[in-house]
Amino acid sequence: MSHYPSIDSELLRTFVAIVEHGGFTRAAEVVNRTQSAVSMQIKRLEDDVLQRALFVRDGRQVSLTVEGQLLLGYARRILKLHAEVLNSMREPHMVGTVRIGTPDDYVMRFMPSILLRFAQTYPLIQVEMHCEPSTQLLQRQDLDLTIVTREPGNENGQLLRQEQLAWAQARGSNLHEMQTLPLALFTPPCFCNGWVRNALDGIGRDYRVAYTSAGLSAIMAVTSAGLAITAQLQSLIPAELQILSEAESMPALPTASIVLMHNPRRRNQVSETLAEYIIEGFRL
Repeated sequence: MSHYPSIDSELLRTFVAIVEHGGFTRAAEVVNRTQSAVSMQIKRLEDDVLQRALFVRDGRQVSLTVEGQLLLGYARRILKLHAEVLNSMREPHMVGTVRIGTPDDYVMRFMPSILLRFAQTYPLIQVEMHCEPSTQLLQRQDLDLTIVTREPGNENGQLLRQEQLAWAQARGSNLHEMQTLPLALFTPPCFCNGWVRNALDGIGRDYRVAYTSAGLSAIMAVTSAGLAITAQLQSLIPAELQILSEAESMPALPTASIVLMHNPRRRNQVSETLAEYIIEGFRL
C-alpha cells in the first residue's frame, strides 16, 4: 500500500485563515501566530506535504492557484469534520432548544443537509423552524437565529452568500414571447418584486401579476404548470424550469444577499453551534 503524508489540521486552519482574511498578516492575528510562523506553515504545506504551489504572490497581495482552490473546499470540510468529532466526543449530551426563522425558499435547498449534520452530532437538541417571508421575520424578537434575504449594502448580520436573481418559466411554454408577461411573485411586501417591476419597466415590457403567494412552493407549482414567469435566486430554480436571459429579451436582474442574524438577547451555546453549521452549509 502506498504511503501518503498526513496533513496537520493546523496547517489547513492557517491556509483557510489566509484565504478568508485576505492575507498572511491578518491570518497571523486570527491563528495567534507570528507572520513568519504562518509563512513557514504554508511553505511546509506547499513544499513538504502537497508539493504544489497554493498561492500566487504579488507583493502583499495573494491569490489562490488552481490547486489552492481545490484544496480550499477539502480543507473547509476536513476542519468542519474535525470540529464535529471534538464536539461530539466532548459534549455528546448538549441539550436545549433553538428557534430559527427562515423563508421557505431556503428550507428545501439548504436546510436538510445542515440539519442532518447538526442532528448527527447533537441529537438531543430540539430545533423549531418558523417559515415566514423575510419582512415578517425581521419584526420578530422571539427567534434565536434568522435567515433573511436582503438588498446588497443592507446586510445587517452575517453574509452567508450572494446570489443572482434569474427569470424562469416552464420549458416549452414560451411565455416570454407574450405581449403582456404573466408573472408569479411573492406576496407584498417583498423588495424583489420592486426589482422585477423596475427591470421590466426599464425596457418597456408590459406585464401583469397573475399569481402571488407567500410560499415558494406555490409559485414554483404555478410556474411549472406553464401559467406564469417568475424571478427567483438562481440556486432555487429547479432543473425542469428554463432560465431566461437577455437572449429571450428579458432584462438583467440584480444580486440579492442571504444573511444570518443573531438575536443578541437569546444568544447561547446551542444557537451559536447551529449558526456554525448554517454558515458552513450555505457555502456548499
